[in-house]
Amino acid sequence: MHSGGVVPDISLWTVVFLVVAAFSAGWIDAVVGGGGLIQLPAMLLGLPNASPAQILSTNKISSLCGTATSAVTFGVKVRPDRRTVIPLTILAGLGAAAGALVATKIPMSWFKPIVLVLLIGVAIYTALKPSLGARTALRWDGRNHYVAAGTVGLMIGFYDGAVGPGTGSFLIFALVGLLGYNFLQASAKAKIANVATNLGAIAVFAAHGAPLWGLGLTMGAANMVGGLLGARTAVARGSKFVRIIFLVVVSALILRLGYDVFA
Repeated sequence: MHSGGVVPDISLWTVVFLVVAAFSAGWIDAVVGGGGLIQLPAMLLGLPNASPAQILSTNKISSLCGTATSAVTFGVKVRPDRRTVIPLTILAGLGAAAGALVATKIPMSWFKPIVLVLLIGVAIYTALKPSLGARTALRWDGRNHYVAAGTVGLMIGFYDGAVGPGTGSFLIFALVGLLGYNFLQASAKAKIANVATNLGAIAVFAAHGAPLWGLGLTMGAANMVGGLLGARTAVARGSKFVRIIFLVVVSALILRLGYDVFA
């Protein structure tokens, strides 16, 4: 990955387009993750002359604003277990920083087919098990539970730093399918971990390429409003609603990645 380079000229209409995309991404990301499905392609369309470092780091700044807002909302209203959140979050942040370092050296095309297969598996498994994530039934307790949470954070954090799209969905699926949380509790924990993965990746990307701070913070404000509304919607509607949106977003991710891999 090369340095940020020249700051591209950005028209008012481009800013408006990216602000709308950031708001939509914030809402989806708060409910179930996967906001990058909207925001990153929108940035690639709107900023064709920006470097990869500028786009990736600016995208992370915007995402961080919305993710932090929805994490606070979930933290207050859902009250996730701190002993699980702490190892999950710390290791997710470290994993993201490591993944971002790898992203500076390894082509994205290596990751996409693997991610596509994983997403298809996630979608099929969730669709065939309607009871999945309806209620909390933890797989392990004590130290084993926290070790499993930390391992999930490290692995998916690494993926977020290296590749990105679908991180929130992978976190939620791992917390539901592996650890046994309901979808609402999983969303709350995933949002807090996602704050750490964004911070870890921003730290590395900012060192390698100049973020477009003005645009990133403007989009971040819109992402924040979307994140606040999305988190409140998820809390009000419950796990069943989150599961439906989860399946819709994962299906859209599969189509997007499938197009990238085969086209």
